[in-house]
Formats: sequence, structure tokens, C-alpha cells
Amino acid sequence: MQAHEDVDDLVRLRRQLHRNPELRFTERQTGALLAGRLDSIARVRTGVARTGLVAEIEGREPGPSVLLRADMDAYPVQDVKEVPWASANPGACHACGHDVHMTVVAGVAARLAADPPARGSVTLLFQPAEEIPFGEASGAAAALDDQTLRGRRFDAVLGLHCWPDLPVGTVGVDRDTAMAAKDAFRIEVLGRAAHAATPAAGRDAILGLSTTVNLLHAGVARSRNPHDLVAFNIGTIAGGASQSQVAERAEATGTLRTHDAATRSRLKEVIERIARHQAAALDLGIRFTWANEMPAVRNAASLVALARAELPGVVEVADLTEPPLTTDDFALLAALGPSLYVKLGVTGERGGAPLHSGEFDVDERCLGAGVAALERLTRAVLDGRLAKAAGSALGDPAAAVETVAA
Repeated sequence: MQAHEDVDDLVRLRRQLHRNPELRFTERQTGALLAGRLDSIARVRTGVARTGLVAEIEGREPGPSVLLRADMDAYPVQDVKEVPWASANPGACHACGHDVHMTVVAGVAARLAADPPARGSVTLLFQPAEEIPFGEASGAAAALDDQTLRGRRFDAVLGLHCWPDLPVGTVGVDRDTAMAAKDAFRIEVLGRAAHAATPAAGRDAILGLSTTVNLLHAGVARSRNPHDLVAFNIGTIAGGASQSQVAERAEATGTLRTHDAATRSRLKEVIERIARHQAAALDLGIRFTWANEMPAVRNAASLVALARAELPGVVEVADLTEPPLTTDDFALLAALGPSLYVKLGVTGERGGAPLHSGEFDVDERCLGAGVAALERLTRAVLDGRLAKAAGSALGDPAAAVETVAA
């Protein structure tokens, strides 16, 4: 387990990051702080994917390679906690736990530097811009396109995410799907402006959009089967210029989240068809756009087997059987090699707020648990134990089913 002084240092770092959050692609102060800590123990390259950084730690001899990823950006919500480490930046808060993710990976780096692996290499990716507003770029996509990572392959790509549903000291491992696929959409309804006293002279975009929203919720609900894991949401609506005008334009954005590829394809067709047909029925124009189409995060069966074998030695392990409908651009990093995304329990005895809430905070004992878990997994891969775990996964009927499903 972590030495007491190590935990104190991790808490100080986490609180410093939490107090100074930065939104997507503005994480310059965050990157400078991390680079300053890592510069003496690793080869550091800054400016990766614009505001991220990569640090490299080499073992004494060549061997397997591991990528550890931590996302850096804050969430655009006001921090309402009354604690000394509350955000000092209005409208920005580490409400998704990225401060914890960065602290854990920095802690693993310090322990690897203090006791270098006999063989292999570890690459630490501090990735900007995981939170993605409609139509904006993914930080993971930018990292993959950066020359520092472009074309590279790793034996394992590892990461973790704060998980308020789990108690502190516990790490959850999903059997296959760790996060859902996400498809964001925007519906622009185009009408004709008129005075509110003469509505027949116009075409009401707000009426068209409001009826479309109701039809979409009903249509998605009736087009999914009871066993389908689906979340559908309309998150924003805007339109109109005056209370006395028939609105010329109205817009909504939302997301569809799914696990199954066939369900995803079917419901995307349903959503777009309903929106277009309703606009036509009311003599309205429409522009429909899909964006931020993110695949599901799939855990490699070999790494799931490795986690089940290795993690009980350092943390409590929860076997997660109900995959969530949250999403993460960690999914894209599977292009670099087999990946595993685990869930870090952060909730103490007093309970806690959900992710993306301005009240979100963690029981800081989670930092030591996170470092212990990622360090154990990293050293297991570097020591060659992944091949043994892969063999056991192939011999396990449940793991074999997971491999086929992935």
C-alpha cells in the first residue's frame, strides 16, 4: 500500500488541481504543473494534442509497453462545495473526477521511477478535452493524431474513472463493456416569421420542435426492446426572437447512448426519420446533424482476466455486471492496443454527489487505492503476466463469450 507521506503528497496535488480547473484545450496551467512534477523522473513532451503531455519511463531492458491515460479537463459547471479546495475558477469544476485521474497516474509514475521495472516501458498520456460539447473535437482523437503517439502500439492501454456508485477502496471491473456508445445530434427547425396576431402567415418553428421532442421520446421508447440498454436525452432547446413573433427558427441538441450496434443503428434511423417527417407534416424545413459519434469502451478479455487475478492483492474488486450508459473518448485509444478501463470507488461513509454535479467530491483515500491498482496492473504487464492471463481467459467459457462479443 502507499506510504503515508506518499498519500499526503497525492492529496496536496489533487487539491491543487481541483482548486485550479481548466476547461477543454485550455489546460495550460494544469499541464505545466504536471510537467514540473514529472520532468525529473521521466522524459516529458508538452503540447501533445495542443495542451496535453506525454511522459516516458523506461525499464532497464526492452520489453512490453504500457500506456496509462488520464484526462485533464474540467467540466463547465459551478463548484458549490464549501471546502478549501473548491474551484477558484468560476464556471469550471472537476465535477467528473479528472483531478483524481491525473493524480493517480502521476502517483504511479513516481512509484515506477522510485522502483524502475526490470523491463519494458510505460507511457503516461495526460489527455486534454475529454468533455465534448456538441460538434467539438475529442481530445483522444487529437492525441491519436499527434506525432508523439501516431502509429504506435502498446501491449496494454490502461485507465480508470471515478465511480460514485462504488465505496472507497474498491475498484470495479466490467466484464466487457465499460462505457456506452454515444451519438449526439442537432435538430434545426426552419419556419417563417410572422406577427403573433397573424399566425397563419407564418410557420411556427417552436411548435414544430416541441411536438418533435415529444414524438422522439415516444418513438425511441417504442422502438427499443425491453432488454436493450438505451438512454435518450434532449439536453438543450433554443429558438425564437420575441414573445410577439411566430418563431422562424428553433434548435435542439441531444444524445443517444447504446451498447448494441444493431440497436444503435436502428434507433438512429428512428430519430432522424421522426424529426424529418414531423417537420414535413407542419410545412417546416429541417437541418439534422449527427456529431461526436463515439464507440463503446470495450475491455479486452485478457486484461479483464489480468485484473481479476492481480487486483485482489491490493484493493477490493467489484465484478461489474451491468454496464453503464456513460461514455468516454477513452474508447478511441483502443486503436493503440488492448485496453482496460476500470472504475475507482470514491464514496465514503457520508455518501457523495453524482458526477457532473457542482457538489461532486471524493473520499481522498481513493487516491492510494487508484495508484495501487494501476501500478499492480502495469507491473503485471511489464513482467509478462498478461500472456498467462490471456490463456486463462481463453479457457474460461464466460471470458470466451466476452471475447466473441467484443
